[in-house]
Amino acid sequence: MRQVTVVEHLLLSQKERPMASGRFTRLLTELILSAKIIGREVSKAGLLDVLGATGEVNVQGEIVQKLDDFSNQVIIRRMERAGVLCAMVSEENADFIEIPRQFPVGDYILIFDPLDGSANIDANVSIGTIFSIYRRTSYTQQAVTLDEILQKGAMQVAAGYIIYGSSTMMVYTAGNGVHGFTLDPSVGEFLLSHPNIQIPEQGRIYSVNEGYWSYWDEPTRRIVNHFKSDENALGRPYSLRYIGSLVSDFHRNLIYGGIFMYPADHRDPRKPKGKLRLMCEANPMAMIVEQAGGLAVDGTRRILDIEPEELHQRVPLFVGSKKDVEVVLQYYREAGDDRP
Repeated sequence: MRQVTVVEHLLLSQKERPMASGRFTRLLTELILSAKIIGREVSKAGLLDVLGATGEVNVQGEIVQKLDDFSNQVIIRRMERAGVLCAMVSEENADFIEIPRQFPVGDYILIFDPLDGSANIDANVSIGTIFSIYRRTSYTQQAVTLDEILQKGAMQVAAGYIIYGSSTMMVYTAGNGVHGFTLDPSVGEFLLSHPNIQIPEQGRIYSVNEGYWSYWDEPTRRIVNHFKSDENALGRPYSLRYIGSLVSDFHRNLIYGGIFMYPADHRDPRKPKGKLRLMCEANPMAMIVEQAGGLAVDGTRRILDIEPEELHQRVPLFVGSKKDVEVVLQYYREAGDDRP
């Protein structure tokens, strides 16, 4: 049976929506090409001078890895020429990136983490690119403003990620289900391998860095104890699986079922809301998991309903199987929201 490429899948889905234009397909096509370039470098990173740190620190206060910087530049350079964007936001850049006026300007906004899990690059752990797509809220020739970019996650047009692991795979949603495509190196195309992904309603895995136990509030500790005990829906402890790369942990739980948790903690007074970024990490994962039948919350609120106040805003994140995330909501509801 002939396999469907990601571009063919996009074109078929657009036929079902008469108002859709080819600009969205162009956007995804250019993003896919960027992913192929990044994936090529990741696959031979040990043979090239692209491992290790650059010696610089990004806007998040994190050490920049060489592959991180390379991936960021690939996406920016390709996407600014695509003719479909008016602005971009990268985890690596302090401010949003306007499209230079020498290039055609469109009405889409791309928000991305060029290489999630980059701290694990030297250890050859699976890493990935996360992306989120919005439409501009006004139709004008004037320069895009920060207010137009700071849209809540429910306004996303599409979201997805590319994971560079034992195979290179793209998972995305445009609001009509979640679909996975695996890169076939022999033909250089992403082929549909996981149509209509649905996360199991009840998981068996919990993913969290328990090394931060002493920095959590009491409700968070009770939540983790719930999954570790035999007094839960399974009647036995969940399996702990934690890689420390959001895209890897999320992808595994999406396929097998489970919950990923990155709670707020008080180890760093600069990060009272946790580590993960709302716009380039939490929002895209929340859209994907909801389209797959799961949930994503910050403990009390739906992630997609949070109104962003700044580009690099951080939030606690609990994301995964519906019944597992409902446990989190129940514990915080009973305790009251006394977190910072």
